[in-house]
Amino acid sequence: MTMQTDKMLSEMVRVKAAVDKLILNDFLPKSSPIWEVDLLYKMLRDYPTRPAKGMRALMCVSACKAFGGVEDDVLTTAACIEIFQHWILIHDDIEDESEMRRGSPALHKKYDWRLALNAGDALHALMWGALLQNKKRLTDDKTLRVLEEFYTMVSKTTEGQHIELGWVVGNRWDLTEQDYITMCTNKTSWYTVIGPMRVGGVVGGADSASMKLIVEAGKKLGVGFQIHDDILNLSGDQSKYGKEIGDDLLEGKRTLMLIRLLALCSDAEREKVMSYFKLSRDRRKKEAPQVMDLIEKYDTIDYARRMSSRLVNEARAMLGDANWKDGAEPAEAVDCLDAVARFAVERDW
Repeated sequence: MTMQTDKMLSEMVRVKAAVDKLILNDFLPKSSPIWEVDLLYKMLRDYPTRPAKGMRALMCVSACKAFGGVEDDVLTTAACIEIFQHWILIHDDIEDESEMRRGSPALHKKYDWRLALNAGDALHALMWGALLQNKKRLTDDKTLRVLEEFYTMVSKTTEGQHIELGWVVGNRWDLTEQDYITMCTNKTSWYTVIGPMRVGGVVGGADSASMKLIVEAGKKLGVGFQIHDDILNLSGDQSKYGKEIGDDLLEGKRTLMLIRLLALCSDAEREKVMSYFKLSRDRRKKEAPQVMDLIEKYDTIDYARRMSSRLVNEARAMLGDANWKDGAEPAEAVDCLDAVARFAVERDW
């Protein structure tokens, strides 16, 4: 039986509460007599206390249980997935000059950007320290394998981020849809799907064939998730989405919709779009509706939506071939993973 979305969301809230408790009570320092360090600790707790989905933690826990593992054994690892998300977003917001994150000013807007950058570095270090706590529940082999998976996840994510930043810094526009997919596979798929599911698989005892399958299915699911996220950035409800709508246009993000637009539009329209990205951020805010008119003219949002749905459905079918553990609890965990995959392209936040 397929798990309903509301039941999956309830499970997501439950798991997030459990990992947040670990993060805030066990892994993050609370106070210091030194004023500057006390401020650092306050900043470390900022993003973890803002509203967020906790989707990656749920995928980690569900994958572990689907392979026959025990939830208590994987909670530390799932919490570290969330810590990874927090520090990488701090850095991402600085690099993209984002204004908002999760409904509030980005950390570098709330504080000095240098303090925010250092807070991200501190969270990164705390993530590795927290991962070492796995030695209390896991074998040395599994503890080391989880660390190795995190190393791969961090490496892939930063490679993908560097590709995207390189496009902006190098003023690259000669991009194809495959270029976008390659970037998203590294930047998004590894830390949104592949990494969380593989570390859950390590703790749960997944076989090598299933671990390889997670990579291939996770690539598709992660790209589908990112395309949908890009769609929400252009057309979502800001009160639900948590970031400024149209922020990707202001930041010059090379989204699938924009790459598709540039491939279809006339030379004059392309020149108009290129001129837009030469403007200052404030000027872009005023001129953004003109670019949105072209995006609507060539129907690139609907094109992106169809591709996102196709990729996610392909991923769901592939995951059906994993060697999941028999039993009621693993079966429910598999259903939960499938519900998360559907949610990836149905959500409005």
